[in-house]
Amino acid sequence: MKRLIWVSILLTLAAVLLPLAFLSSPVEGAKAVVSPSPSTSPAVPESAVPSPSPPPDYSMDGDFFFKVKFGEGDVRSVSMAEYLPNAVAAEMPVSFEPQALRAQAVAARTYIIYCTRHTNPKHPEANLCTDSGCCLAWLDETELRAGWGESFETNMALMDAACTETDGRMLVYDGAPILATFHSSSAGFTEDGAELWGAVPYLTSVASPETSEEVPNFVTTVEVAPENFRESIKLLYPDTPFGEDPAGWLGGTELDGSGRVRKVEVCGVPLTGSEMRSLFALRSTAFTLEYNGAAFVFTVTGYGHGLGLSQYGANAMAKIGSDYEEILAHYYPGATLK
Repeated sequence: MKRLIWVSILLTLAAVLLPLAFLSSPVEGAKAVVSPSPSTSPAVPESAVPSPSPPPDYSMDGDFFFKVKFGEGDVRSVSMAEYLPNAVAAEMPVSFEPQALRAQAVAARTYIIYCTRHTNPKHPEANLCTDSGCCLAWLDETELRAGWGESFETNMALMDAACTETDGRMLVYDGAPILATFHSSSAGFTEDGAELWGAVPYLTSVASPETSEEVPNFVTTVEVAPENFRESIKLLYPDTPFGEDPAGWLGGTELDGSGRVRKVEVCGVPLTGSEMRSLFALRSTAFTLEYNGAAFVFTVTGYGHGLGLSQYGANAMAKIGSDYEEILAHYYPGATLK
């Protein structure tokens, strides 16, 4: 058992230390059929800065083709019209409001277009892949039928409608497609891009209306035994001066403007919220941390890196009458829907 714990800790540490070559995924969504997995908030490269060149000139999804790496190595050219509905189906529950599904379709389409203009060194032969840990999630018909059963035709029609009703529409800033990140749920406010990636003009913190009544597992807890807490921190910061009494290990916590943890002191060593999230597999950096005398307890709210569109927030807005244009304008302030 101890060996398994150490292997888990080492793998987690590798996720913290290894640089992300392009963008591990801008997406931490509420997957339709498969369950989402927590991932480290990615670092945005310089390619996230808006390009001065104009976006592609097309008005129909069927006119836009790009290369996708399916699975381990099957690279094919596909049209937006045939690819996008399955991506939306993989990223957002079919039970969400139609206007939320349309907002998701525009965000996913915009991200795909962004990828066609920025080479990903993880798969230079293709514009994007179907690995949700790297690019967008995508499910084929067999996978969707397995998840939806007899509702496949009805559900797929909803996904097709979300795409056709927004056909060809994308988000741009300064004339270029934006990096349209999205995540599952936020704890009252989305994150500011400056906290994780550096300032991105259309990724600023905005209020997000989802609540615990609407979001499954909106608040979660993670308990860590003192010895595991100590060893995890020491793998990342081996010189951390731990004392004998765990009650004295925690120092102050600094929050950013969205209420997420910017840094927390452990024995005088500052760790970022993202480092803590990765080390202890937390669903977000919106957490509190305390020692209860037996274990270190993280209480975590929301799920995902918090940047851009909140999927559950979009659904909450749609329920009170916001259309997809209003939802997108709210979560990507300053971007223009083209």
